[in-house]
Amino acid sequence: MRENSGMENGALPASVPGIGPIVFAVAAAALAGLLFGYDTGVASGIQGYLQTYFHLSNTQLGFAIACLELGAVPGAMFAGTLADRFGRKKLLIVCAVLFAASGLLSAIPQSLTELVLARIIGGVAIGASSMVAPVYIAEISPERHRGRLGSLFQLGIVIGIAVVYWVNYFILNAGNHINAANHLAGMNWNQTMGWRWMLGSETLPALLFLLMILAVPESPRWLVINNQEQRGRHILTGFIGSAAADREIKAVKETAAQEDGRFAELFTPRFRLPLIIALFLAVFSQFSGINSIIYYAPRVFEAAGMKTTNAFGSTALVGMVNLAFTFIAVGFVDKAGRKLLLAIGTAIQVVALASVGLIFAFANRIPVTTMNHGHAVHSMVVHFSHGQVVILITSILTFIAAFAMAMGPMPWIIISEIFPARIRGRAASVGVLTLWIAIYVVAQTFPMLKHSVGLTVTYFIYSGCSLISFLFVLLVLPETKGKTLEQIEADWHYRHENKLAGK
Repeated sequence: MRENSGMENGALPASVPGIGPIVFAVAAAALAGLLFGYDTGVASGIQGYLQTYFHLSNTQLGFAIACLELGAVPGAMFAGTLADRFGRKKLLIVCAVLFAASGLLSAIPQSLTELVLARIIGGVAIGASSMVAPVYIAEISPERHRGRLGSLFQLGIVIGIAVVYWVNYFILNAGNHINAANHLAGMNWNQTMGWRWMLGSETLPALLFLLMILAVPESPRWLVINNQEQRGRHILTGFIGSAAADREIKAVKETAAQEDGRFAELFTPRFRLPLIIALFLAVFSQFSGINSIIYYAPRVFEAAGMKTTNAFGSTALVGMVNLAFTFIAVGFVDKAGRKLLLAIGTAIQVVALASVGLIFAFANRIPVTTMNHGHAVHSMVVHFSHGQVVILITSILTFIAAFAMAMGPMPWIIISEIFPARIRGRAASVGVLTLWIAIYVVAQTFPMLKHSVGLTVTYFIYSGCSLISFLFVLLVLPETKGKTLEQIEADWHYRHENKLAGK
């Protein structure tokens, strides 16, 4: 294959080594996280209007929201193989195009089927980019900054969630003003047009992502492993200088020579523990119930007796807390380490989620009778005192803060750094695929759990899952801070050899 030099394929100039070019490349990849968060968070604003506009049952609503994951699962499943074969950058470009297409198509559907197809397209982009972007970031980041830079993907997610919460809030208020100005009853404009603007607004950040990803280089590690050493050396020199680039390339080639590069290698005893870690973090990061808040926050707050506008405002506050505490992960992950932050975060999650469940357990129930097609329907409506509302919001925000600094960013970082270079893309696909299956399960089951067993039992279940996560972190998870990707891989080999020797 022909070797390249200069600025071809987005390579950065070799004469200016330093962290700046790396940060730009990481920021571009992290925009995939922002679009991930945007697509996820927008559900909190549209679901009530979708249910009214398309006349959906609770099960249909769960599917309309969770269909995003139906695209994310195959996106994550095949992204690893494609990224290992064609490169990280090319796949990110495809993802950017899919994000933009999804935003446009989501704004114009005339049927639920059309909306579901548009969201599935966005799901494919999310699934693929959530695998390849963290891998790309890990492969271009120096070991002393890898945790911090890797956490920028999660920072992108929470920025996307926070931004879309406010976009939803402003569109909701704009719709209320339009209704008032035209003397319309209810929320007619929001029911017919507002949710379309909420979904379509994703197109702008998607186009920004496309422009930025076109300007970044390919992963130099991928280039070296795929017989394009000259291009990889040029990019690494631009990042870290020529001497460090020589050392990095030597380490990558030595490590790659010890691998056979087959996907089956992932399932050998040598990588059993990293595979278990990846799958566990993927599943239990979601079984904490995070998306029951991100997707359904307005409905949880409305269940506490808040008016719709106040519920949307509280949801926007959730996004801001999520954003603020993600900066703790960014600032401390390379100092405190992955294990300590995860231990603290999961412990707080246990208490906060149990508190949410208890608040709903002790809430007052008021009998209400409504008419449905001429028949009286009797039900019980939850009513909270002012103090209980304060405790509920505080507990939810505490959970969000704990998740944002630990279980939010750490799985992306750890999954992207614990596997060998030749199969890193495919191995990360397994972890991210599992994560998206778990996301789908939570998004699909939360409305049903809320309806069948109530929010008290639901949040006790999530609290129990967080307790399991806490114990796993303490007893099983090793620390990876301050190590190169090649050193981490050598550690797995050393552990396996010692186990075989009976040490």
